[in-house]
Amino acid sequence: MGWFSGKAIDEFADSIVAELMERFPPTGIELSTEKSAQRAMKNLERILSLIGAYAAEHRPGLYQKARFGNRVKWALKEAGYPPPVVELVTHEAVAKMALATRARPAK
Repeated sequence: MGWFSGKAIDEFADSIVAELMERFPPTGIELSTEKSAQRAMKNLERILSLIGAYAAEHRPGLYQKARFGNRVKWALKEAGYPPPVVELVTHEAVAKMALATRARPAK
């Protein structure tokens, strides 16, 4: 992936946002029972693992990580998610990407 290549990271960010919107609709998600909360956590962990796998494989640079975070953040805002959710999801997604990029593959 080129240092300033944006197309691939934009496509990936869009796929992550689509996955989030499918699994966590902006109108709300049912979290009133332990089972529904566990299901939501599994969905979130699955999405974060997709981000980690992408970052480990493609090794995005600083510019690409920032672009990813910005694209996710604005897409969630435009979809109508509450500001605290937008900030939390964006932070976790970028943190996961940064940590997975830094991780060294096992030999």
